[in-house]
Amino acid sequence: MKLKKIDEQTIVITGATSGIGLTAARLAARRGANVVLVARNEDGLKKLADELNSDSRKCAIYYAADVADEESLKNAAERANEEFGGFDTWVNNAATGIYGRLMDVPTEDLRRLIETNFWGVVNGSKIAVRFLSSGGGALINVGSELSETSIPLQGMYSASKHAVKAFTESLRMEVEADKLPISVSLIKPAAIHTPFPENAKNYLPYKPRLPAPVYAPDLAADAILFCAENSVREIFVGGIAKVHTAIAAAAPALYEKANEIMIDSMQNSGQAALPNRQDGLYGSNSNLRERGSADRFVRERSAYQAARKHPIVSAGLVFAASLATAALIGSRTKSSETKR
Repeated sequence: MKLKKIDEQTIVITGATSGIGLTAARLAARRGANVVLVARNEDGLKKLADELNSDSRKCAIYYAADVADEESLKNAAERANEEFGGFDTWVNNAATGIYGRLMDVPTEDLRRLIETNFWGVVNGSKIAVRFLSSGGGALINVGSELSETSIPLQGMYSASKHAVKAFTESLRMEVEADKLPISVSLIKPAAIHTPFPENAKNYLPYKPRLPAPVYAPDLAADAILFCAENSVREIFVGGIAKVHTAIAAAAPALYEKANEIMIDSMQNSGQAALPNRQDGLYGSNSNLRERGSADRFVRERSAYQAARKHPIVSAGLVFAASLATAALIGSRTKSSETKR
């Protein structure tokens, strides 16, 4: 399937005022795309649009919407149609989180998370497919490595990302069976250094943190734009995401036991939780920050992701390395035989 280059596209991005969505919006605008910014934080959206637009080029518009509200998302799509004549890529990125043991979290909070993380993706996907069915384009859903595995203390988040994966795969099969000109991609990031722990609702006695290693949001944004230009089924962001998935699949009991042992250490910042702190479960808590405030070692590059994006080049390098190794072994063998 032939997709347009980024500088020829209009891209709709939900969750555009924080973390991965914010990083992707800025990167897309730098690469020449028009961007339609969607989030709940109208003030943040306006500031971001003003930042991205210049005197010579208006490339960004915004629409304040809760992704759980399908009608509101339809209005965002109409806004894209009015300003840019439609869109070429739709990115379902908006998500929220809850930290806590499942038995300690009120049911209404669990339902709210699903409304955002799962139904937000469903709503956006249906709108995107209806629009793109005639002209073609890309639908990109942001899942997680937790689409494949699960961890304690983020049980409903894990469940929502499993649901996103299943929905995306089923939708892809239906789109392809109907021969619609739409690429359907799933992005599965590892832990990304965003304000996610600060915006998540917390029922733990300590401030939560993302488990190490954490990767730069730029890598997730780059993966999103790669899928906007290339028809890709799915892509992990960060090699550790692939490793965790492989371990969980090969040795599920061992994977679960390790998580049980580290249940109150792996995601523990070592600081006491702040009482009554603001979060983003029911209202926006974004403030145009791509990265979290915690001082962490962040992996800015991913060799696995680079290889996934350029498989032919990577295969060539592996082949060349194999030939060089074989030649070295051969020369040493000949040298050894000569000495004899």
